[in-house]
Order: sequence, then structure tokens, then C-alpha cells
Amino acid sequence: MVVFPYTVAFLLLSSLQTVKIANSQSFIGINYGQVADNLPPPPSTAKLLQSTSIQKVRLYGSDPAIIKALANTGIGIVIGTANGDIPGLASDPNFAKSWINTNVLPFYPASNIILITVGNEVMTSNDQNLVNRLLPAMQNVQNALNDASLGGKIKVSTVHSMGVLKQSEPPSSGSFDPSYGDLMKGLLEFNSANGSPFAINPYPYYAYRSDTRPETLAFCLFQPNAGRTDGNTKIKYMNMFDAQVDAVFSALNSMGFKNVEIVVAETGWPFKGDDNDVGPSIENAKAYNGNLIAHLRSMVGTPLMPGKSVDTYLFALYDEDLKPGPGSERSFGLFKTDLTMVYDVGLSTSSQAIMLALALVRTHVQSLLEVMGALCH
Repeated sequence: MVVFPYTVAFLLLSSLQTVKIANSQSFIGINYGQVADNLPPPPSTAKLLQSTSIQKVRLYGSDPAIIKALANTGIGIVIGTANGDIPGLASDPNFAKSWINTNVLPFYPASNIILITVGNEVMTSNDQNLVNRLLPAMQNVQNALNDASLGGKIKVSTVHSMGVLKQSEPPSSGSFDPSYGDLMKGLLEFNSANGSPFAINPYPYYAYRSDTRPETLAFCLFQPNAGRTDGNTKIKYMNMFDAQVDAVFSALNSMGFKNVEIVVAETGWPFKGDDNDVGPSIENAKAYNGNLIAHLRSMVGTPLMPGKSVDTYLFALYDEDLKPGPGSERSFGLFKTDLTMVYDVGLSTSSQAIMLALALVRTHVQSLLEVMGALCH
């Protein structure tokens, strides 16, 4: 049976148009850590990012060379204040104003700064001084942005570990640790009032380390598995990422803040580790990150937040060779410092476009053949 060349050409064009739309999806970001002594120059990294479908980059600080290198690329930039800056930001509005004058105003809007994270995993740091000063620091940074007429254009938030949850299983019973009480309520009121996201770091990798059964690995890697049913909602979860994100949604909902947007500030899987590390491998890392990206691109969402993909920042752009801890801590990078891929998860715009276009054409042609076959009988 012959498929008309014009039909195939049309299908190819429509498929490429679909690819173009897919490439414009803005929910895939990446973390750009700098605890390393071998990183490529920022302009090289900017070019690398432009060759991918990554739309956002999260910095843990506010390195001016990187912010400048990303100017006029359209890539969204998240910058952060150090935990050590929190007391000064909280106690002195002028310090917050100076921080904005130094780290934002010289670069914006050419560099598309979209979010400032005040500190990282402060609530679970056990430093009561930082915990108590976190919200005043965020308020002063917000006020400094407002004074610069950037309130609303650049959001302010902080980043939490999953440790802020008292309970996360089943997802519908997700709740915050009550010991944070009024502090968490104050932070969520800030997020709600300013339209800023609740940023969280879910890592199925660490969930697997505490339960190394094969079925748990499949559940964490988005691979075929029996699923886990939430006894309250009767929803069957097919992967750990959705379960963790929905637990956060349930915790927000239980405090009356279900409309606060969730952002996944970090998630990833190491591709190697020490001999006694359980879980790190190229195969597992490629499966987790590749399947997560496919899941996000499907736009199916999570069971409690269907039909949209949560903004997700993969960890990480490069390995950080100076990070302390087990070997796995230094092996999360998706790219080597020579700018080649450690493993391919379909982030390259050229390879992604070709693969997606061919897949779509194949699907369309198969459907056409089936229709024509049915007509012939």
C-alpha cells in the first residue's frame, strides 16, 4: 500500500510544529552548582544551555559572571542568598536593598531573573537563629524589590527539604511537621500574598536508599511496577515522584494554601558512587532523569494536580568535585565539564526534535495505514 508523499510531508511538517511547541515548554530547569574547581567558563555554559530544551537555571548564589553570560538568552534565572546572609537581611532593610542593587539591578531585565531564593533548606538546618529570621529576611528582600519597582516581576521564596513534612505516606495524608507551626504558616502566607512558589527538594533516590527492594527501584525510576494505592483516595500511584509532590500538595491543602504553586527546586539521581552506595549507576540515573523528563513533557501532571507539569529543576548541570560526603554527592551531573553529555536523556534540542518528529510521523503513518486498510476491506 502506498502512502502519498504529500501526506507524509504534511505529517512531517505538523510533527515538527509539535516539536517546536514541545521545545518551548518552560517547566524543565537545571541546578548549576559551583562547588568545583574545574567548571567551564560561563559563556560556554550559556551556549550549552541554549543547545538544550532547558528553560531555567537555578544558581545557589548570585555569581555575576554567570548571570551576565545568560543575558539575552531568555533563560529564566533563579538566584539565591546564602544562609549566612539571612541574619543581615532580616535585621537591616538597607542590607536587603544593597543586595538587590548589587545582584539584580545591574543585570535585569537582559538577564531574565525570575526568582530569588532566600537560603536553602533553612527550616531543617536545626539553626534556630536562621529559622526565626527566615521570614523577616524574605520580607525585606521583597520590600527591596518593591522599592525598585520589580515586585511581582521577580518572586521571592525559600527552598525546603522533604524533611519539613511530618508525614508523606500515603500522599493524601501529607502534613508539615507541627513543630514548625506558626513559622511555616507565616512562610505560606508570604508565598500566597506575593504569588511566589513553595520550593521543595523531593529525591526518590533517597527513598530508594531506605527501601532497596526491586519493586521500590522500579517505582522510583518510573518503570513498570504494580503501583501503590493511597488507601484514603483509592488513587494508585505509579511513581515515587508523583507521590512525593502530591504529599506536599496535601500538606499545603491541610493548612489552607492549596493555591500556592509547588516548584521542584531539586531532584536527581547519581550515576556513580562509592562501593557501598546503593542505587547509583548510569543505567538508573538515565532511567530516572529520562523518564522524569518524559513524564513532565506528557503534561499529565500528578493525580492531585492533573493536566499541568510542575516546574522541575534537575540536579545537576555538572558534577561538583569539591563537595564533601560520599562519592555519589559528586556524581549527579548530566553534563561533563568538557560540555559533552554524561548520558543522554533527550535534552538536546536537535536530538529531541528528530526523535520526537520521527516518533510522531511513525504514529501518524501507522494510523493512516490502519484507516486505509479498513477502507480497503
